[in-house]
Amino acid sequence: MYAVVQFGGTQFIAKPGEKVTVPRVKAKVGEIVKISDVILLKTDDETLIGKPKVADASVEAKVLANTQGKKVTVFKFIRRENYRRKKGHRQLLTELEVTRINHPKLK
Repeated sequence: MYAVVQFGGTQFIAKPGEKVTVPRVKAKVGEIVKISDVILLKTDDETLIGKPKVADASVEAKVLANTQGKKVTVFKFIRRENYRRKKGHRQLLTELEVTRINHPKLK
């Protein structure tokens, strides 16, 4: 069983026991986060496609760590104008472990 979930502006595939990195979540390490924006839900028997979301389906995930991504360097340059700007950016990320997928018909 797996689900396609939209979370933090990104979509990812959630399988029970799998670790996923998503944009920063306002939750402490060890807390359970419930994601209700399930776009697609696939089981062995059937596939539920949301219009736009699957009703009464959700994914529960445990927060493992709040981290930062790799550093991205942004460099602006205009030739012959003595114009150079260098900036760095590290995206704030959260690592989640999918613990459970709640199926609407199995409640």
